[in-house]
Amino acid sequence: MKHKDGKYHSQPEKPFKIVPATLLVIVLCGFSFYLGGIFCSEKSRLEGKSVQDVSKTVSSPKEPAVDSLQIKSMAFPECSADFQDYTPCTDPRRWRKYGSHRLTFLERHCPPMLERKQCLVPPPDGYKPPIRWPKSRDECWYRNVPYNWINKQKSNQNWLRKQGEKFLFPGGGTMFPRGVGAYVDLMQDLIPEMRDGTVRTAIDTGCGVASWGGDLLDRGILTVSLAPRDNHEAQVQFALERGIPAILGVISTQRLPFPSNSFDMAHCSRCLIPWTEFGGIYLLEVHRILRPGGFWVLSGPPVNYENRWRGWNTTVEEQKSDYEKLEGLLTSMCFKMYAKKDDIAVWQKSSDSSCYNKLAEPDVYPAKCDDSLEPDSAWYTPLRPCVVVPKPELKKSALESLPKWPERLQVAPERISNVPGGSSSALKHDDSKWKVRAKHYKKLLPTLGTNEIRNVMDMNTVYGGFAAAVIDDPLWTMNVVSSYAANTLPVVYDRGLIGTYHDWCEAFSTYPRTYDLLHLDGLFTAESHRCDMKYVLLEMDRILRPKGYVLVRESSYFIDAIASIAKGLKWSCRREDTEYGVAKEKLLVCQKKLWYSSSSSSR
Repeated sequence: MKHKDGKYHSQPEKPFKIVPATLLVIVLCGFSFYLGGIFCSEKSRLEGKSVQDVSKTVSSPKEPAVDSLQIKSMAFPECSADFQDYTPCTDPRRWRKYGSHRLTFLERHCPPMLERKQCLVPPPDGYKPPIRWPKSRDECWYRNVPYNWINKQKSNQNWLRKQGEKFLFPGGGTMFPRGVGAYVDLMQDLIPEMRDGTVRTAIDTGCGVASWGGDLLDRGILTVSLAPRDNHEAQVQFALERGIPAILGVISTQRLPFPSNSFDMAHCSRCLIPWTEFGGIYLLEVHRILRPGGFWVLSGPPVNYENRWRGWNTTVEEQKSDYEKLEGLLTSMCFKMYAKKDDIAVWQKSSDSSCYNKLAEPDVYPAKCDDSLEPDSAWYTPLRPCVVVPKPELKKSALESLPKWPERLQVAPERISNVPGGSSSALKHDDSKWKVRAKHYKKLLPTLGTNEIRNVMDMNTVYGGFAAAVIDDPLWTMNVVSSYAANTLPVVYDRGLIGTYHDWCEAFSTYPRTYDLLHLDGLFTAESHRCDMKYVLLEMDRILRPKGYVLVRESSYFIDAIASIAKGLKWSCRREDTEYGVAKEKLLVCQKKLWYSSSSSSR
């Protein structure tokens, strides 16, 4: 019997009998079953409220119900018009807070949490959807990158010129005013490995408007064009507007966000980096990211100083001294002169361990880095004045030992063994999986594989499987590996793909409106305990072009919450099944709306 105290009591005057006890158990079970039915019914009613902008919900009546995270819908205001080119972690408004020594103010300095923007970055007045590839390599809309300063300063060097509503890119540069094609032709004569698939990945430090990287695309070489947010205003933005891979960055006091021994070639065309200063520490960073057997190409001071010194506001003696100092530093780092002609000099990083063994001797500069310094640690890692020596056991990671492109893409790299669970069979399985997924993606998003999608980011890749699956499409993929995840980025580079380390709790190193497609696979499942979903999605909106797409592959638990926030970002989304139609994982296909600031005349 249930008294007012809420407890059940037996009758004291009657002995306990087994039959009433059995009936009591049956009654309790029936009552609890009834309450459970009421609870489940109410829960289903609440969870059945769909997000308004998800136009299609795919479910199977045979599948069990899956819990989902519920978030209230939210609306985000517009940022003011002066934030149209906002780069949160390289914001000129904050430069004065940081020192000018070695240009540290140009490095990443992200705003503290209380200063993070919760608004939508507007496009410039008159913004239009970008010109499609390959036409975009030669021209872009002026209103999309409205910087006349660079046109006035660099038009005499044929970087670009304004004509009507467009910027045109003649393919010139400071060291190749007659055109980048002839410049690269000469370079290929000096480095035959650029012609036969040996050289596949490159980095261009101080890239200008990325004409060098753009030309190399037709030659089968994939280049990361690197430049800081500096007085040229928008070097990286011009590159990405053209459809050429690029990222904001500077060699200053911290390592670049790339693993060691990754690039097949590094290039500097009068990039104004003081290579011989500070003990050659900038050269040491180039040495770290260049794989053994890789090439470093320099054109500009002090190369060909005998004929060029008069135009450099210096003396022939000073330039001779600089060149000799540069040669000495390169030799001490186990570089050797490979070829030289006119304004181009090429050095090759040694694969010979005997040279590196000498760096362990006393009183040698630069010395070999000790074992406490992880070669691939590259997220806010300070530069050190020492040589990162290639590991002797990695004999197949040298340039001459890698398969030539495109065979290189399909061969399991030696460094996959450093990844937990990594193996040749794991890579083969990953590639097979992504081929099936990419085929399914193209059914859901028919523009994938056409020239409407050029700049693609895989926000949390493992081995670059998605990029490999779409390698024959007219696009390129920036493969991002979380700085908190397993270190798989060396495998990505060894396969002949490009990418960067990043922490999605912070803003990415690029300008707004620079990617046509953002793809993520379980990012929120992996990072939601660290990163606020709202800020990650706001950052995705910042870097996504108007009318660009987002492919979210995520646990069903997060899908509705993502869709709810996406509505506040002015995205239109639809929920889709994965290729296997499982309940625990879903796809969200979204498109960003083209909108203009309320103060814009384009409205």
